[in-house]
Amino acid sequence: MEQSKPIAGNTATGTLKILALVFMFADHAGKMLFPGVMELRIIGRIAFPLYCWCMVVGFSYTRSVPKYLLRICLVGLVSQPLYMLALNHTWREPNIFLTLLIALLGLWAIRERKAFSHIWGPVAALLLASVLECDYGWRGVLLVFLLYAVRDSRAGIAAVMAAFCLYWGSGSGTISRLLGQRLSMPAMLAPLLSPWLRIQAMAILALPFMLWPMRARQRMPRWLGYGLYPAHLALLYLLERVMG
Repeated sequence: MEQSKPIAGNTATGTLKILALVFMFADHAGKMLFPGVMELRIIGRIAFPLYCWCMVVGFSYTRSVPKYLLRICLVGLVSQPLYMLALNHTWREPNIFLTLLIALLGLWAIRERKAFSHIWGPVAALLLASVLECDYGWRGVLLVFLLYAVRDSRAGIAAVMAAFCLYWGSGSGTISRLLGQRLSMPAMLAPLLSPWLRIQAMAILALPFMLWPMRARQRMPRWLGYGLYPAHLALLYLLERVMG
């Protein structure tokens, strides 16, 4: 088994999961209730990297990977009908927990190093995420692997996030207005700033939360941490019905 490395970033996963859920709620509210408010979708980009980082921390400290896998699987199954109902998806479009499940299997293969599993395991996970078309796809699984590789270095975490967000943002829409104001910049700064003014590149805003140490003042019950995801989907669906 691979020797455990210290975690250089924020390990208060209970707090991070609540923050991730708040940002995800804003993202989904922007999609379902306020489609004209781009700021909500931008804020929502923060959520997924936080979930990825929480998985890296959780995997590093868990006492039982099989139990961790089972929890992820159960929450994903319970959430899928609500995910389909609230966000107008189908069974062929799995929710984020399948992405996390596949990433967790890949991490387990990397750490166990049995029959060269550290080589074929992550490759199989990336292919599976691509074939199943899970939320965020193979890129989401890759981000988990990259963060796990640099989990003991704050500089490494920052470098991975910066490179990944620039790559991720290159295929997404450009942000031209914020808070009703058109964005403008000096011509000499445009080549430097323009790549960051893309929706998916805004995931870089998750980096301070991943690096800044927080004290876990009170341990959040495990059932609550997982139950908030399907609960927020149910709430959004009800709000959408009330608002017509």
